[in-house]
Amino acid sequence: MKYYAPLIFILLFVVNINAQTEVTAGMRIEFFSDPSLVQYLNQNFALSNQLPTMNTAIVFEGEGDRSLSKNFMMGLGLSYLINSYTYSEDIGQYNLSYHIISPSILGYYVIPGKGYEFKFGGGFGFPFVSADEYLPGTGITTTYKSNGLSVILKGEGNTLVSGNLYANVNVGVKYAFNGTPKSNGNSIDNVVGNENVSFNSLSFFLGLGVTFKF
Repeated sequence: MKYYAPLIFILLFVVNINAQTEVTAGMRIEFFSDPSLVQYLNQNFALSNQLPTMNTAIVFEGEGDRSLSKNFMMGLGLSYLINSYTYSEDIGQYNLSYHIISPSILGYYVIPGKGYEFKFGGGFGFPFVSADEYLPGTGITTTYKSNGLSVILKGEGNTLVSGNLYANVNVGVKYAFNGTPKSNGNSIDNVVGNENVSFNSLSFFLGLGVTFKF
């Protein structure tokens, strides 16, 4: 059944030719907590510049939604998060940079109006994580990868700018099971904390963009 669900959704998206379609593009700021990663950095590299519990990252996002009825829409989204940490040590510089690409499937309850629209809903994301870690004194950068599942709750508003162009504001909360990235079966190990580092995170986000309706 899991193989048929995306196909069924795509057919609904394409076949319902009288339905309204919306395409949104923009960026958002995420306020996130990833305790396992923060603990690893604080205990091993950020000794004099401790990271706070909550941090921020910029996310670029796009989404296409299609109405299935007057008050219900479904959509496909794609987000791209980038982040990095750098610390100088006596034996050299430490660097961890990573990006997360996450396609998503979303459903909304829609409140339409003249020149505006509100949407409330959520769905699931499927994050793909790639992290590059450079350890000081080694001259080696190791790439770790993982994939997982995220749960998203989201609300957004569209306000008419001109013609079919709308300004978009969205807010939400997301819990991402990003997993434990590995390279050839080996994870990032926090020897001090005695654990394998995971990239699981809880985040709150605020986004701005534009929506085109047709």
